[in-house]
Amino acid sequence: MKRELAYLAIAALMLCGCLSAEQNPYANSLCTVEVSVVWPEGFSDESGAGVTVKAEDINLGHSYSSKTGHDGTAVMKLCRGVYRLSASERRDGDVFNGTADKVIVSEAYSGLSIQLTRSRAGTIVIKEIYCGGCMKTPEEGTYQNDQYIILHNNHFEVQYLDSLCFGTLLPYNAMATNPFVTRDGEGNIIYPDYAPIAQCVWRFPGDGTSFPLQPGEDAVLVLKGAIDHSARYPQSVNLNREGYFVCYNNTYFTNTTYHPVPGDRIDPARYLDVVVKTGIANAYTFSINSPTALLFKLRGEPDVRQVPGSTVDKVTAIPYGDVIDAVEVFSGASSANAKRLTPELDAGFVTLENSFLRHTLMRRVDEALSGAAGYEVLMDTNNSSNDFYERETQSLHD
Repeated sequence: MKRELAYLAIAALMLCGCLSAEQNPYANSLCTVEVSVVWPEGFSDESGAGVTVKAEDINLGHSYSSKTGHDGTAVMKLCRGVYRLSASERRDGDVFNGTADKVIVSEAYSGLSIQLTRSRAGTIVIKEIYCGGCMKTPEEGTYQNDQYIILHNNHFEVQYLDSLCFGTLLPYNAMATNPFVTRDGEGNIIYPDYAPIAQCVWRFPGDGTSFPLQPGEDAVLVLKGAIDHSARYPQSVNLNREGYFVCYNNTYFTNTTYHPVPGDRIDPARYLDVVVKTGIANAYTFSINSPTALLFKLRGEPDVRQVPGSTVDKVTAIPYGDVIDAVEVFSGASSANAKRLTPELDAGFVTLENSFLRHTLMRRVDEALSGAAGYEVLMDTNNSSNDFYERETQSLHD
């Protein structure tokens, strides 16, 4: 998603269908909340009607959605609790998103203002994230050495993978302490002005036109183990296939359990390069329950920075405007998830119910646009809550 960084303001609403008293002790304590929608500069004459807003009760896990009225203001009744709110709208090629995390609704609560960013629909997008692993059936135990992602050309023109970079944010997990964010006097999250890429930056090889991706075409990127995992573990996948790319570098990542020598069908010309390595691990770390996945361009020399509060740990700082696509994953096994990606990168999140279920995270197909284009066009609102869903089996499983 080619980002146009513009910091704007929007307010978001949520109409809540509350739980029973047995499920929620505050079910009889409804709070009236007024929310106003404010469009960004240059869009001030736009009607606020029809903006889709979602809310999730962080503690109970229930989600709700509604739309704003013609005056851009919504009045709703919410049960007391802690909510995660997001608003999303797409008009032509522009995408508008806003989020607010850990919003406490009580009798004293009167309204909310959420900053919205404007971005553009993407070219190359992340289609699938398989990170959670599976069971070793018929053996005992769990397996996590078979992670991959799939990229997709969502544009009507040929795109090239050459020099495209991949990485994941620090912290690795959504429930971990985030040293990069602070809060203002009103408790709103203040993000850094860059994406802190953890451990290393991977870059696709090529001379600029070596690896074309046709409209609607996919590319598989193996993060761990470009071998046939399914030969021993039937619930896993065969990642030794022609045309696959792989994150493999036996100079920096020497742990052969996670990074075995790629199989005989993997072309060494499709090994990604390690542009910069900031971590000390001997295996590439990509969370099995709540990763972030980012595609970006690296312009100039890597900007390596110290992790706040640490004298040892470092990250590579990527300007938001250089990010092409980003997806945030939350863990369904935790209520302590917190946003790491800013709204201009991903205004929402997709939840992975649990690890080792062989589940995968898939981007939805935009059926209307696909029919008109004649090739598969995927949903792209820069909001993973809208764009993704959890699928029961990996798309690469035979």
